[in-house]
Amino acid sequence: MAAYVIGQLEIFDEERYKLYLAGFMPIFRRHGGELLATTSGTTTVVEGEWGYPRTVVMKFPSRTHAEEWLADPEYRELAEHRHSSAKCNLAVIDGVR
Repeated sequence: MAAYVIGQLEIFDEERYKLYLAGFMPIFRRHGGELLATTSGTTTVVEGEWGYPRTVVMKFPSRTHAEEWLADPEYRELAEHRHSSAKCNLAVIDGVR
């Protein structure tokens, strides 16, 4: 069953964040990741509160694939650029079919 990773971001250092983006896709795709949706600006919130202005929705073939991506040593090293340039919430959720 597919799994989804939802991210909320607030980027405060665009130049450093670009280093994260530059290495992101090859590692992400290696784990079966598919980028489904992203905002380039602000997320439109229709009810309640949203943690940070930007949103990304990613799909993986399974929760195992998503967890292996998050634990990948190469990704963890790359993610240091994100940690240093943005505030972020990430959630892994299971698909329903």
